This record gives sequence, C-alpha cells and structure tokens, in this order.
Amino acid sequence: MLLSLVMPVYNEGATLRTVLEALGRVEMPVAWELIVVDDGSVDGAVDGIERHWVPDAERLVVVKARENRGKGSALRKGFELARGDILGVQDADLEYDPAQIPQLLRPLLRDEAEVVFGTRQFGSHTAFSFWYVVGNRLMSLVASALFDRYVTDAYTCYKFFTRGRYEQLRLTADGFEIEAELTGGLLRTGTRVYEIPITYAARSRDEGKKITPSDGVTGVLRLLRVRLRGW
Repeated sequence: MLLSLVMPVYNEGATLRTVLEALGRVEMPVAWELIVVDDGSVDGAVDGIERHWVPDAERLVVVKARENRGKGSALRKGFELARGDILGVQDADLEYDPAQIPQLLRPLLRDEAEVVFGTRQFGSHTAFSFWYVVGNRLMSLVASALFDRYVTDAYTCYKFFTRGRYEQLRLTADGFEIEAELTGGLLRTGTRVYEIPITYAARSRDEGKKITPSDGVTGVLRLLRVRLRGW
C-alpha cells in the first residue's frame, strides 16, 4: 500500500520548509511518496528543498512549471506522476496540519470508505472572513443538492481517495475550481464521502491568502459542468 501526497506550490517560500519538516515528523501508517509541483513560482522556494526534511518518504519528486497556470494545473500534473494506491493533497501553506493525515487515512486503510474529506471546523479564531465561511457553506450546499450526496466542506484541501476512484475522474480545471471539480467528480461516481473533522488556521490576505470571491463563482459553474456530464 502506497500513499501519494501531491503538494502544489506557488510562491510559498515563507512556509514551505516548515510544512515539509512538519510532514517529515508524521508517522504515516503506510509507505508514502511526496510529489511537489511548483506552479511557476518566482521566489525560488522549491530550489532549496532538501531530502532530509522528509526522511521517511519512499520518493520525493519536485516538478517545476515554466509559468503560473493555477492550482488545478499543478494538482493534475502531480496526480499524473503519482504511483500510490491512495492519493491526497497537502497544501504548502500552514493552514492544514499534516499531523492529521493518519486519522484521515484510517477509513481508507480499513476498507470503510473510498473517499475521505477532512472537514474544517470554522471558528472565530480560524476563519479567514465571514463571507469566506458563508461562501464555503453555500458551495457545499450546491454540491450536495446537485449530486444528492451530503458533504459539509466541498472546498477542503484534505481530500483522500483510492486510485480506483481517481481513475473515474475527468479533471480539466486549472485554477482553484479544481476543488469543486474534485468534489463533484467524486460525488458523481456515487460514493459517499467519509468526513472527519480537522483543525484549520486560515491565512489573511497579507499572509498570502490567494482565493477570491470570483473563485466561488467559477467553482459553482464547475460543479454544474460536472453534473451535466452525468445527465
């Protein structure tokens, strides 16, 4: 059993080493590999990555794109290179704690689920803004209604799924709407999502938060597009 973690990176020089070292301290329940995809960064962060930061990883792959195309483009490239039986995402910022990954893998390893989402518990000290939380709730409601599968956090980064479910997806998104496409595609396969609460610490705009209200609109349109494929 092998876990493939894909990490999209765009100008995350302030946090990348900290995240990688935190990931390296996690005692994974299975063998794992890390695929870092730099999406045209100009801060040179990935150039300084050192293998000993993630000593237990079976394989460390670093891929650099010539220009910035978006998170979706980086994730799709990483998934193409992944060799794992289970695939998942780890962002390069400090919003998601890698120490939570083992508990998210447990239902998959026990054959209790094929898709697991880490659902964020938004509170006053963790939310980016009121409207960000409301937008996420609305996005989750739209996804649940379109696919008749209840999900409470459609835009969480922590999505883990089996290779079989991944091979049923048709991913084409380049930007942040990849989160909607992943959620919609997984729900469209008919599976139920196993949700596990996770801690979350949102960054501010000054700290590097990149998602915008327009990304919510494109996300809804992407959900509709995935749903129309099914109809």
